[in-house]
Amino acid sequence: MPTTVPTTLEMREISIAFPGVQALDRVDFSTSTGLAHALVGANGAGKSTLMKVLAGAYSHYSGTISIGGKRVAIKSPRDAKAQGIQVVYQEVDTALVPYLSVAENVMLDELVNGMQGRFLVDWSAVRTRAGAALEPLGLALDLEVPVSQLTLAQKQMVLIARALSRSCRFLVLDEPTAPLSGAETADLFRALRDLMARDLGVIFISHRIPEVKRLCDEITVLRDGRRVARERSSAMSAADIVEQMLGRRLSEPAPPSGARAQGGGFEVTGLTDHEKVFDVDLRVGAGEIVGLAGLVGAGKTELCKALFGASRASCREARLGGRPYRIVDPCRAVRQGVALVPEERRREGVLVDESVATNLTAASLASFCSGALVRAGEVRRAAAGMIANLGIRTPHARQIVANLSGGNQQKVAVGKWLLADALLYVFDEPTKGIDVGAKRDMFDLMKRLAAGGKSILYASCDFPELLGITSRIYVLYDGRVVRELVTAKTTEEEILSYATGGR
Repeated sequence: MPTTVPTTLEMREISIAFPGVQALDRVDFSTSTGLAHALVGANGAGKSTLMKVLAGAYSHYSGTISIGGKRVAIKSPRDAKAQGIQVVYQEVDTALVPYLSVAENVMLDELVNGMQGRFLVDWSAVRTRAGAALEPLGLALDLEVPVSQLTLAQKQMVLIARALSRSCRFLVLDEPTAPLSGAETADLFRALRDLMARDLGVIFISHRIPEVKRLCDEITVLRDGRRVARERSSAMSAADIVEQMLGRRLSEPAPPSGARAQGGGFEVTGLTDHEKVFDVDLRVGAGEIVGLAGLVGAGKTELCKALFGASRASCREARLGGRPYRIVDPCRAVRQGVALVPEERRREGVLVDESVATNLTAASLASFCSGALVRAGEVRRAAAGMIANLGIRTPHARQIVANLSGGNQQKVAVGKWLLADALLYVFDEPTKGIDVGAKRDMFDLMKRLAAGGKSILYASCDFPELLGITSRIYVLYDGRVVRELVTAKTTEEEILSYATGGR
């Protein structure tokens, strides 16, 4: 524990509304330096909104914020940073400049502010300070490499290092472990504990309850824009947390579906993208949910994109629904009946600045057109039906997708393919960053699709989830399928053994 006197952070009676939505209703939140405080809740509960108030992203809130017993005015990101509040958001690519180096991205704020009125930059000092910010995280990166060449996990660490390079008293992390492997998560937690011992306060937003229990000292639970619980972490079990998040007890997970392949389905042999995927054979029967297991960097995302024609991939043979399947490009893939729900939903899965209705009908727009004219009434009716079918929480179909919670954005990303009525659905980490209730909805949806004769390929590094819903699992390691397992006859330990290079 820190030897200095902790600094308190208090948010009192915080309320904020958007058109049609009361996002926060008189929420209290408090923590102090030297502690890790978890902020949990179902998607749409108000977690990110509360932290955006703290970060100065929203200025039209009511209520008060105090630091160290003194009331402060936080109405802009500059105000928040001046108070030592740094936020690392979940969507890492939107916060990084891909063509700039690691060092430049870590020191981006200082470069932007320090270059005003100046013509020369001390690049040696930039690299030295960037290296010093990365050092507490135990991350050895080439400071000259563009961040576009980094993995998603490494990009996440660069953003954390950027936050630490400033005068930081409270570090807000929004789903920081979503792109990290188990080993990378353990390294991050060790680094955070060291930083907390130096009087850093951590606010940890996560849906991964075991990780919350491992790292955090205190837990605040939000539900429907209100605070419903605040306890020491040791005083709440995982079941208690879930009950507070949902307002009810979550039923036990259903046993593996054990769905057997019907005729047709999808099959590919010799799939390669010549970079991250090599000589992959796999099959997914009609009516079957098949898992694709692997740790971060194993090639899951690359394999999913290769199947969708989003990379320069080739194969010896592929068939879908009894017909030859040609891997050419995403447009051809959609026409042949393949749907991809990508890992990075905001960047690749939805049009964040467009409406819910536009997104839901984007993959099947031709069916709503007469020549060059869109039949707007049919679009509205189809979108309304899908909103009701998937339980998308939105005030109306005209709502901009960027204003939805992560779980509801994911439902939109899936919903557009349901209207397109694909044959093969490829889900790449579909439960990343969504709450337990939304996960159950996602699993129920996969089961409904399989029951309707669709082929489902579910890629994930969450092995317990794969064990709970699939009939077979392919394990990837270093871009190759190293084992095919029957779900009912395997264990998490066996999957992990093969996923880490075991034989």
